[in-house]
Amino acid sequence: MTVQGSPGRAGPAAALGAALAHVRAVAWSFFGIRRGSRARDDVERLRPVPLVVAGVLLAAAFVGGLVSVARLAAAGLGA
Repeated sequence: MTVQGSPGRAGPAAALGAALAHVRAVAWSFFGIRRGSRARDDVERLRPVPLVVAGVLLAAAFVGGLVSVARLAAAGLGA
């Protein structure tokens, strides 16, 4: 039985919020624009392993998107 509000246990909403915070931090770093105070907050608050995982996943999605656009463009030129 889980007691609501017990320390050490995060609910699904908290886990989703943490995941989105990691994705947001990585996305801002891709663009290279982030206020210094917010970047320092991210360094203090976010854990490094989920940041690396989010970075790899977002980089793979970006490359996949570029490959898809290139294939669509190449298919359009050949028609």
